[in-house]
Amino acid sequence: MTTDRPESFQYDAELEPGTKRHVREPVGESYLGDPVEIPVTIVDGAFDGPTVFLTAAIHGDELNGVKVVQEVADTVDPDRLHGTLVCVHVCNVPAYHAQQRYIPVYDQDLNREFPGRANGNTAQRMAHHLYHRFLADCDLGIDFHTSTRNRTTMYHARADLTNPAVERLARAFGSNVVLYGDGEGGSLRAAATADGIPTITVEMGRAHRFQPALIRRAMTGVESVLAEYGLHPDEPVHWPGWYTTTTADSEKRWLRARTGGLVEMEWGPSPLVYEDDPICTITNHFKTSEHVVTAPFTGLLVGVLENPVAAPGHPLCHLVRLEPDTRDEIEREIERGEFDGYRIRSGEWAGDD
Repeated sequence: MTTDRPESFQYDAELEPGTKRHVREPVGESYLGDPVEIPVTIVDGAFDGPTVFLTAAIHGDELNGVKVVQEVADTVDPDRLHGTLVCVHVCNVPAYHAQQRYIPVYDQDLNREFPGRANGNTAQRMAHHLYHRFLADCDLGIDFHTSTRNRTTMYHARADLTNPAVERLARAFGSNVVLYGDGEGGSLRAAATADGIPTITVEMGRAHRFQPALIRRAMTGVESVLAEYGLHPDEPVHWPGWYTTTTADSEKRWLRARTGGLVEMEWGPSPLVYEDDPICTITNHFKTSEHVVTAPFTGLLVGVLENPVAAPGHPLCHLVRLEPDTRDEIEREIERGEFDGYRIRSGEWAGDD
């Protein structure tokens, strides 16, 4: 059986059904005129089916997704696959080389420039080539991220849940928590979804490291998506046990420091906090002033500052309000010892095993 492949996947020679190809695609040039190349794996299934993209390291220091994409590209068998996988291992190669979030020198955020411009600045040109060469003809996509440096984020997805096609993808991925949002302007998720390519963002853990537990969960999520959309028609769709989403009017809030000083986190052992629970305390160096930051409502901590110092206005944590039924299910999981949040044991963050 042949597979329908869009023109953008025709390289030097036509991909044959049931094959896997590794590509280094030039998306720009260095100061020396050498090509800047992104590594891409195309897994072309032996059977007809949809085309799915997986992208990682749009921010160059966000590494968990790099490992997810590597493992998926390596382990998916093209002889069993019904469709095509487009695995972009590292989107932002200049930032990846520098191990920083943005494109070096100009501090351009690649994830604010999609779908890009052919004759624009460096980030716009890279985004344009990446998007139109590999992504624009896909049927759906998953974009992997972590928190930025000095913070960590709970494993969750972000999606435009007002779009039924995106909501289906988010549910199929199987993370417990999905935050509503149509994406920042110029983000890959927003641009692709606007073009009719349902796309979600997966946020998972910290920058500058691999966190095996989170990587395994994300691989399970990808497998679940492949099952839901028929790329692996004989495999089951994953159900995470409990599932909560926010809506456009849901209360989710970054709590920010009112004073500068040293930050001691007091929440835990799970990221479920109740109204008026202390989350952290900020003290000056003389310990003559103290400010206790408390939870304004009962909710789940989905992002938390790790750097123990703060200035006024610095984000301390990202809190999402929970409905009572979801709160009750999380409490049951905590009692069973099964909740996979972060900072469960002895102050350590889950995902670093």
